[in-house]
Amino acid sequence: MLTTVQTMLPPEIRHHPADELLLSFVASALPVGMRLVVATHLELCPACRARATMLRTLGGVLLEDQPEAPMHEDALARAMARIDVLDHAPAALAPIAPRKVTAPPPLPAGAVWPRALVGCTATRWRWIAPGMRWSKVTVPDAPEANVFLLRIGAGKYLPQHTHRGTELTQILYGRFHDGRALFGPGDFDAADEEVHHQPAVQDGSECICLAAVDGRLHFDGFMARWLGALVGM
Repeated sequence: MLTTVQTMLPPEIRHHPADELLLSFVASALPVGMRLVVATHLELCPACRARATMLRTLGGVLLEDQPEAPMHEDALARAMARIDVLDHAPAALAPIAPRKVTAPPPLPAGAVWPRALVGCTATRWRWIAPGMRWSKVTVPDAPEANVFLLRIGAGKYLPQHTHRGTELTQILYGRFHDGRALFGPGDFDAADEEVHHQPAVQDGSECICLAAVDGRLHFDGFMARWLGALVGM
């Protein structure tokens, strides 16, 4: 199980979630995996935390301006009755003790696990290609979420690909350039079917990213597509 760690703030963050994405986050409208990646970015980025707080406050003001919704006369009584049922639920409905889970894969010196991953489980680092490893992240109560860690060596690159859906990526350690921009520690990237790129890790350090995919990556080559399907990308 991933446990709480001290988060180190990157010296400079250049790439951030769009306001539309942050608004979906504060409204709890994002799929679980994508919410996890955005939450990880907010830990590292004071500017985006401030924006999220502003959007949450704005949403509250807009909600107060909405007309009151009619309720049934017995709405309160029904709610209290449901609470009473839960209070007297049999022991079989009591919380299940947490299971023993796989420890997180080790990170290089200077890299830390974000608090957003507390309670998640992660597999050991698994080989997918020379200089490339991955770890499957399982989110509590959402096993269907497609969340994973990528660890790519210096000078290596992912095969060229586009996306059938949306991919959110948070850089935890190292740097890569995908032909559009340079992404470093703390940076955030969102890519969809309009983005066709090939992230290449910069010389001098490996790169570790947390990613969530709604859909699949679509690799150009047959072998890359086969490997991607094998690991669920």
